[in-house]
Amino acid sequence: MDAEDFRQIRDAVRQLVRESVVPREEQIEDEDRIPDDLRAQIAEMGLFGYALPEEYGGLGVTMREDVALAMEFGYTTPAFRSLFGTNNGISGQVIAKFGTDQQKEKYLPGLAAGDLIGSFALTEAEAGSDPAGLRTTARRDGDEWVINGTKRYITNAPLADLFVVFARSNPDEKGGRGISSFVVETSTPGVTVGPKDAKMGQSGAWTAEVFFDDVRVPADALIGEEGRGYAKALTVLSRGRLHIAALCVGMAERVLDESVAYAATAKQGGAPIGRFQLVQGLLADMHTGVVAGRAMVREVAERYDNGEDMSIGPSSAKLFCTEMVGKATDSAVQIHGGMGYLRTTPVERFYRDARLFRLYEGTSEVQRVIIGGGLLREAGMQRG
Repeated sequence: MDAEDFRQIRDAVRQLVRESVVPREEQIEDEDRIPDDLRAQIAEMGLFGYALPEEYGGLGVTMREDVALAMEFGYTTPAFRSLFGTNNGISGQVIAKFGTDQQKEKYLPGLAAGDLIGSFALTEAEAGSDPAGLRTTARRDGDEWVINGTKRYITNAPLADLFVVFARSNPDEKGGRGISSFVVETSTPGVTVGPKDAKMGQSGAWTAEVFFDDVRVPADALIGEEGRGYAKALTVLSRGRLHIAALCVGMAERVLDESVAYAATAKQGGAPIGRFQLVQGLLADMHTGVVAGRAMVREVAERYDNGEDMSIGPSSAKLFCTEMVGKATDSAVQIHGGMGYLRTTPVERFYRDARLFRLYEGTSEVQRVIIGGGLLREAGMQRG
């Protein structure tokens, strides 16, 4: 699409977020769900497939366009973006990038339209950022694969129509080797989704355990090359990390706006608290973080699109922006004082919501390992 087409899409998203979603944040929080009429608006705008290929009904945005939209999504409750995030991100991207033509034709149009919800089933009790502990197995039996195992913290699992499942298909291989990926429809016998997780924050964004008990899928459920599933996961996680970084910029901008408005009007001793230099200092640090994060995300997205950096840059952006938004939400609560500790105040909710960003799609510690290791490999250091 050309620049003008994208600008119109971005402006429409901004209007939807600020006029339709922000006023209903407390409802989403209290009901722990996205209202059906809002889901219909999201589907009508094409947001379930904005990052999927145009030939399958998506918008086919570039990474630069993706992060521009993500910064708009981040301005409101994370549950809004989470509803359609797995379709565009780690679930849909595996099928779009590595699936067969038949798999793409079968699933991508439904994902793009919002008729299907896809979910990404990788994480387990002993396998999160490190695949070495992955216990789910896939055993070949004639023309079928038999999958057994348990996944946890799976986003959109209670809503999902299909799972992209990662399982160890070669028990003799270690670490990330010998892991394959499969499309498994939720209706397949042996698939069970547990109750919704009760989380610290991000109400309305549902996660749950998923159980696979002798689940039989046809041979053509395999996505791509056998034993190369984890490499696929890393590819789409890198894109997802940059997307999360952009979401954090949007959230930090929101809590900054809330804090500036509060500091300009709330009074102590008959004067607005914004007159106090220490309050101004908190606002200044928050603003600096937003500006730095926005510039970083845009540059890294450009390098991603150009193929210059699809690993160190996204990890650097996720590390910086997730840590930045954590500090911003903390400062926002501090500026609001006692009011910031009340459940009816937006910054209190964002304080809880932001904490997850430093954990999922690779913890801050994992990002540091990726960045440091990548820099040393570029310098020619041999693997130990």
